[in-house]
Amino acid sequence: MKQYFLPILLMMTLLATPTLAQKRDVKISIIETSDVHGRIFPYDFAQNTPAEGSLSRVATYVNQLRKHQGHSNVALLDNGDLLQGELTTYYFNYEDTKSPHLAARALNHLDYLCTNLGNHDIEIGRKAYDRFMNDCAMVNLGANVFDTEVGRLYLTAYMMEEIDGVRVGVIGLTTPTIPQWLPQHLWKGLDFRDMIATAHRVVPIIRRAGKADIVIALVHSGAGPANSQEKMMDNASIQLAEQVPGIDVVFCGHDHKIANQIVYNKGTGNPVILLNPGSNATHVAQADLHVTLNKGKVVSKNIEGMVVDVCPYEPDAHFLSEFEKDFLAVKQYAERVVGTNAHEIDSRISLFGSSAFVDVIHKLQLDLTGADISFSAPLLLDTRIPEGDIRISDLFNLYRYENQLAVIQMSGTEIKRYLEESYGQWTQQMKSPTDNMILFHPDAENRKAPWERLQHSNYNFDSAAGIKYTVDLSKPKGQKIRITALANGRPFDLNRNYRVALNSYRACGGGNLLTKGAGIPQAQLKSRVIKTIDKDLRQLLIEEIQKTGKLKAEPLYNWRFIPEGWAANASERDAQLLFK
Repeated sequence: MKQYFLPILLMMTLLATPTLAQKRDVKISIIETSDVHGRIFPYDFAQNTPAEGSLSRVATYVNQLRKHQGHSNVALLDNGDLLQGELTTYYFNYEDTKSPHLAARALNHLDYLCTNLGNHDIEIGRKAYDRFMNDCAMVNLGANVFDTEVGRLYLTAYMMEEIDGVRVGVIGLTTPTIPQWLPQHLWKGLDFRDMIATAHRVVPIIRRAGKADIVIALVHSGAGPANSQEKMMDNASIQLAEQVPGIDVVFCGHDHKIANQIVYNKGTGNPVILLNPGSNATHVAQADLHVTLNKGKVVSKNIEGMVVDVCPYEPDAHFLSEFEKDFLAVKQYAERVVGTNAHEIDSRISLFGSSAFVDVIHKLQLDLTGADISFSAPLLLDTRIPEGDIRISDLFNLYRYENQLAVIQMSGTEIKRYLEESYGQWTQQMKSPTDNMILFHPDAENRKAPWERLQHSNYNFDSAAGIKYTVDLSKPKGQKIRITALANGRPFDLNRNYRVALNSYRACGGGNLLTKGAGIPQAQLKSRVIKTIDKDLRQLLIEEIQKTGKLKAEPLYNWRFIPEGWAANASERDAQLLFK
């Protein structure tokens, strides 16, 4: 069976080597999953096709390892963002709320040691997350998450586990920037504190009071930059390894980027292994601990880090059998018909002009809120909503995330700046008709997926409705947008305030279009909110379709790229490169 290994070796001798007769060698494998996003089964319910990765394949790999090394010498950790992203978990978050949560039962079945909290786990709401925790048979970590309503930690700071005579301590930390992305009612009563300051306080406790031989940091945060001194960083795993002494391994996640590297702690000079398995359970991160004990004490240790591709493994038959009824329940829900669609809708068109794929969301946001203007982006790049019956699964393709709907106040100048930032990430400045219009990654030709070929994330490519405007591809960022009028023909005033409908992620500052783009300070965003609707946009869309039995999706044609000849030719070329 093919395996994808990225090995790194960390060695540390603690004491003089005793005689061979006094030694005992132990091998322990610590395995991390992260950002599984509901991929429990090897199946994509939204696309109605088999899928790579999944916990069912992780089960096969882990079971083989446990058979070889012994069950107790292989420990499983999950690093958060498990509970959102697939119909699988959506069904148990919002539809079947009485049964024990499938995600918890899957982790229990695989005998996970602990979980960590991710931002998308909190996005399902505290009530739903608390239910998941209550159904878990393992420890739920989060050392920097404080419950202000009861005056103590919301989760457990760290755990200790003795594995074959070796004391392993695990601290859990999550990104403190959750309040910048999620409406307050989803995390009300929680205080997310700086990860580095928290680890400085807790890691010495794990070492001294816990008498840990190995300390592992389970961190729902990306690698981030080296040598940073910033506080409250979103991606700060390298910063953690650099600044906090006493950590042997940092298991990270959040940014979906596979990583395997050594970081040197600036205080001690000791090497720290940093590992990230990416997303959707296509890989696992693995730290193999090779430990020598003498009379019960660790005298030497070396740690080998690797990232293992589990996609070549067959799904575990016992796992699939155990959860077959759950699979069928989710599939039946996904295939539920909610209405009909008169015309096929193609997401690919949305990058090259006004499209039904995005404009149906614009229309929904404007109709439900009465706002003047709407912002929305294509959340998926390469999908189609078919003509004919519309199923629940189709609407997961049309709107991928459980964002809620908000209305904020913005000036005309802020609206223009917001669009300048969006299209500045979306398009480059064309100097000639033969240039690309899309801002591609420099290595786009060699990248596998369409989204990887973009320099910036497509879910930040917001267009607007409620106004008429052009995007001049020949101009640099900051000079592209010309707003000619409101959609009703009335003048657009840069100095006037408008009501703007957008999703909750964006309203909280997600993607930095409001902060970096419009220039609104993060601290002011909450005061700009006029109202919110306490349902996710997909559910609102389902309810609207059910009123008439039809999905009403047509392009609004309220904006266009210019020069039009340049845009038309570039669109064809760029589509070839993007979608191949």
